[in-house]
Amino acid sequence: MFARITKYKMKAGSRDEAQALLEKLKDQIMALPGLINFTNMMNEDGTGYVVSLVTDQATSDANADKVQMIWGQFADFLEAVPVPEGYDVIAKWDN
Repeated sequence: MFARITKYKMKAGSRDEAQALLEKLKDQIMALPGLINFTNMMNEDGTGYVVSLVTDQATSDANADKVQMIWGQFADFLEAVPVPEGYDVIAKWDN
């Protein structure tokens, strides 16, 4: 399993609009090949992280253009283009 973690910062006052857009894009996000889990966290100041668990790094890498197009739809709300980082998942525990 592979995790793609992306830190981002929304422009001041854009949180609600960005969250509404996120909801509209849910089906597109969840349809990404190999996606196991998608979690988006954001503080009141617009700082946040997206954590996506994907079956493997090759699948995650193959999704890069699609993911970049999704982030592009947030361009009006972002302070800067987010840069994802990838990690091998060494433990995933659920209750």
